[in-house]
Amino acid sequence: MALLGLTGCTSLVRSPREPRPIAPGAKIRIAQIGCGGKGFSDIAVHADEDVVALCDIEWELPQVQELFKKFPNAKRYRDFRKMLTEMDDQIDAVCISTPDHMHFLQTYMAILLGKHVYVQKPLTRTVGEARELLRLARMNGVVTQMGNQGHAGEGCRLVKE
Repeated sequence: MALLGLTGCTSLVRSPREPRPIAPGAKIRIAQIGCGGKGFSDIAVHADEDVVALCDIEWELPQVQELFKKFPNAKRYRDFRKMLTEMDDQIDAVCISTPDHMHFLQTYMAILLGKHVYVQKPLTRTVGEARELLRLARMNGVVTQMGNQGHAGEGCRLVKE
């Protein structure tokens, strides 16, 4: 738990934290962790929502700079832990598009705080980590999704129909 850098993290694991109710038609307040590469395209499609925070360790990347311009009101962070704790009451959902080895930790912390999460694949490195995220998501009543590129879009749903 110390890895999360979040005071009171242990109590959050035992006490569910329900997400803020979002009224039908209301904009979702989204935070993006990882803004270069896949993160760029993941958050760019949410221009109609309220992008409140952008987090990336490499602010110098052209794609990150472009997102800073596209979402000038979004707060900027280099550390996802600081972003999630400082903006806790201003974030409804988190989009995670970082290197694979970070997905579990960032998803875990966001779910503990009652945030809905969209995370790129792979979701976890082990079956145990996946089971823990499922347990937390159910306990906290959040919606989660792992990105599989085209498999989450309208095209696959239309083919199925």
